[in-house]
Amino acid sequence: MTQVTSNVPEGTPNWLDIGLPDLERAKTFYGTLFGWQFEDAGAEAGHYNQCRLRGVPVAGMMQNPEDQPDEYWWTVYIAADDCDGLVKRAADAGGEAVVAPMDVMGLGRMAIVRDPQGGQFGLWQGHDHHGSGIVNEPGSFVWNELVTPDSKAAGDFYQAVFGYELEPMPGDMDYTVLKRAADGRYIGGILGGADMLLGNGRTRVPSWTTYFAVEDADEAVRKVTAGGGTVDSGPADSPYGRSAAVRDPSGVPFHVMKPAPEQGS
Repeated sequence: MTQVTSNVPEGTPNWLDIGLPDLERAKTFYGTLFGWQFEDAGAEAGHYNQCRLRGVPVAGMMQNPEDQPDEYWWTVYIAADDCDGLVKRAADAGGEAVVAPMDVMGLGRMAIVRDPQGGQFGLWQGHDHHGSGIVNEPGSFVWNELVTPDSKAAGDFYQAVFGYELEPMPGDMDYTVLKRAADGRYIGGILGGADMLLGNGRTRVPSWTTYFAVEDADEAVRKVTAGGGTVDSGPADSPYGRSAAVRDPSGVPFHVMKPAPEQGS
């Protein structure tokens, strides 16, 4: 188990949230799948719900505005020591601010950024709220990766913004691991050369995808389908664990993963 009680180093994923058209259905689905409880922050916070694991916040969830398009995803937030400075660095590297830096009720300072290929992520500079209080154990995130057609261009951007070291994985897969330069810790990956076609003439927007740790990937898949979600692939074994690519009832993609013993520690 990894419990987080202070701000993590800059460049480390530190929070997740999502906006969905049916909040109550989402709470039932994710609560059953991950054992989450939910705490509504009230009307002044737009009824933003903290998703809690054993009373500790691990993610956020809210009702999606009516005028938003019918495509939803988990937003991955990355720790920032200086949110405004990182937004400027992202703009200098070809990205753009979708949501300009703003304070969130004394909890922290946030922004939403889009990389040059369209991949969207958040920045979180924690004050009273440090982000996900539990990671790398069942019911919390264990990995995040960007799915994009051009891993080289994506790697250049994220390296310019966060100073990551880029480590291409050996073999035929176009996959680059992102490492914090200060300590060499792996914090995520870039899957390049991905097929972005969804059918019916639609293409997938480059996006970050989250892997949630589970005790049993096969049982998690059964819960996904029983709760109205779908399975894109798996479960399947890899050197890193047993995982499946799934979607919640609103079509949001994510992975469930039983990490190999040496992973997520």
